[in-house]
Amino acid sequence: MSNKNSTQRIQEMYGRVSGIKEAVGTKTPAPEDPEDSEGEQGKAQRKAQSKTDAQLNYAGFWKRFAAGFIDFFISIIASIAFSIIVGIIVAEITHDGHAAAGFLLISIFIFMILIQWIYYAAYESSSRQATPGKTALGIQVTDLNGRRIGFGKATGRYFGKILSSIALIGFIMIAFTEKKQGLHDEMAGCLVVNK
Repeated sequence: MSNKNSTQRIQEMYGRVSGIKEAVGTKTPAPEDPEDSEGEQGKAQRKAQSKTDAQLNYAGFWKRFAAGFIDFFISIIASIAFSIIVGIIVAEITHDGHAAAGFLLISIFIFMILIQWIYYAAYESSSRQATPGKTALGIQVTDLNGRRIGFGKATGRYFGKILSSIALIGFIMIAFTEKKQGLHDEMAGCLVVNK
């Protein structure tokens, strides 16, 4: 038996089986499209979460500056207060006011970085997607598709701000880039948009 004959026989058998299934009322399932593998519900959810550039309203430089000022003030006060509490505890334990004063100065710097990092990363990756300053001015941080960012991305964005502040051009970029992104936003793949 040749290859051609066996191929024809297989096709005839498939045709008969398909005919029987149609007569009975069952259909042979169509091959699954890889794009449909996530299902219609997953596609609808992804589409609802993702926004186009036309739907995103980027927050401008001065609005972001005002929000940053509020947040910086809150986080600095928290850092200083926490450092003073730790300084008092050290003074009580060591009974040495000079050691406590030295520790206080060092801890203000350390806690400033730690508290600000947790403050910005936790708030910006939360369901609010905004720090208290951003919330007050009606802006929030998103990824490039307008979706909520995770703690890791928010952390990268925070440490990117250190680079932006070293070369102030990183913040000034906000006023001139198409999507109002600073250097830290571009590095982390984030946007700051009006709610």
